[in-house]
Amino acid sequence: MAAGYAELLRTRHAARLLAGTLVGRLPNATAPIAIVLFTRAEGGSYSLAGALAAVYGLANAVGQPLLGRAVDLFGQPRVQLPAALLSALGMVWLALAGTGSALAAYGAVVVGGLFTPPLEGGLRALWPSVLGGREEKVHAAYAMDAVAQEIMFTVGPLLVTLFVAVWSPAGALLALNAIGVLGALSVVASEPSRTWRSEPREAHWLGALRSRGLLALLGAFFFVGMALGSITVAGVAYADGNGGQAVYGWLMAALGLGALIGGVFYGARQWAGAPERRLRLLVALLAVCYLPLLLTPGPVAMTALAALSGVFLAPALACAFIVVDRHAPTGTVTEAFSWLVTFFGVGAAIGTAAAGPAVELGGTAWGFGVACAAGGAALLVLMVTQGALSTGGRSRAVAGSSQGVPDGSGEVAAQARSAQ
Repeated sequence: MAAGYAELLRTRHAARLLAGTLVGRLPNATAPIAIVLFTRAEGGSYSLAGALAAVYGLANAVGQPLLGRAVDLFGQPRVQLPAALLSALGMVWLALAGTGSALAAYGAVVVGGLFTPPLEGGLRALWPSVLGGREEKVHAAYAMDAVAQEIMFTVGPLLVTLFVAVWSPAGALLALNAIGVLGALSVVASEPSRTWRSEPREAHWLGALRSRGLLALLGAFFFVGMALGSITVAGVAYADGNGGQAVYGWLMAALGLGALIGGVFYGARQWAGAPERRLRLLVALLAVCYLPLLLTPGPVAMTALAALSGVFLAPALACAFIVVDRHAPTGTVTEAFSWLVTFFGVGAAIGTAAAGPAVELGGTAWGFGVACAAGGAALLVLMVTQGALSTGGRSRAVAGSSQGVPDGSGEVAAQARSAQ
C-alpha cells in the first residue's frame, strides 16, 4: 500500500504539489479554532467567537466555487496567489485590529474566508497532467489526497495550540497565514500549475451546476458533511459525561485514524466497474457504520466505534472525486471540485447546528442520531438519482486537462477523445 503511494510521490512534481497544497490550506483548516482562541484571548464572548468562525465558514463556502470558476477561466497563478495574499491580509487585519470593533472583525473574517484560494480543487485538476493521463494513477492520487486531508486536519489543530503556546493567539493567526501563502506560492510557481489550462468551456451562467449528475453528488455529500458535523458536537456531549476533554480528543483522533486506514486500503488497489455504483456502496457502508454510535458504550468501546465510523469516509471522498471529474461539464473541473468543498462544508455547519438541539432534547444518542439520519439521507439521494449519475460520465483520460503539458499526455488525451 505504502509502496503505491511512494511511487506516485516519486513522479515529477507530485510531492511538491501535494505538500504545497496541504501547507497552503493550513490557514483554512485551522481557521475555526484559531479564530475562537483569538477572540477569547481578546476578551470576546463565546457567542462572538462562534459567530466570527461561522461567518468565516460561510464566506469560504461562497468564495470557493467563484474562485474555482476564475481558475478555470484565467489559470491557476493569476487566481490562486492573489487570493492567498488577500485571504492572509484579512486575517492579519483581524490579528492587528482585534475584536474591539465587531464590524471590523466581521469584515476581516469575510475577507479571509471569501478569498481562501481553491487549492484543493486546483490540485485535483492538475493530477491528470502530472500523472500522464493514466486513469488508474489519477484514481490512486485521489485516494492519497483524501488520506492527506485526514493528516492535515489532525495536525492542523495541534499546530494552532503549539503556536498559541509559543507566541500568542494573534501570533498563531499571523504565522499560519504566512505559512499558507508560502504553500500557495510553491504550487503556483511549479511548472504544472503555470502551464495548466482548462479545456474550452461552453458559456453558461450555471457553470458546473448545469450537470444533473454533479448536482446529485453534491446533494449526497451535503448530507455526508452534515453527518460529520453532527458527530463533532455529539462527541462533546458524550465526553462531558464520560471523562471530559481527553475523551473527546480520543474520539476525534479515532475518527480521523479510521478514515486514514480506510483511505490507505482503498487506494492500494484498482477498482473495476463504474465509480458511481461503487460510491453508492461506500456511502451505504458509511451510513451503516454510524448506527453503532447510538449505543454510546464506555469510552474504550466508543473510541473503537468512532474509528469504525470513519473507515469509509476517505474512500467515499476519493470515489466522489472521480465522480465529480466524470460529470463536471467540460472546462469546469476546478469549479466543480470547489462546489464539492462548499456543499460538504455547508452540510457540516448545518449538522453542527442541528446536533446541539438534538442533544438538549434527547441526550447524546439523539446527537449521534442526526449523523445516522444524515448518512441515510446521503444514501437515499444517491439511490433516487441513479439515472442522473448513470449518464454523462467521462473517462479521466477524456476529462483531464492536458494543455501545455510537454510530456505528450495532451496527445494521449486527444486520441482518447477521438476514440470516444
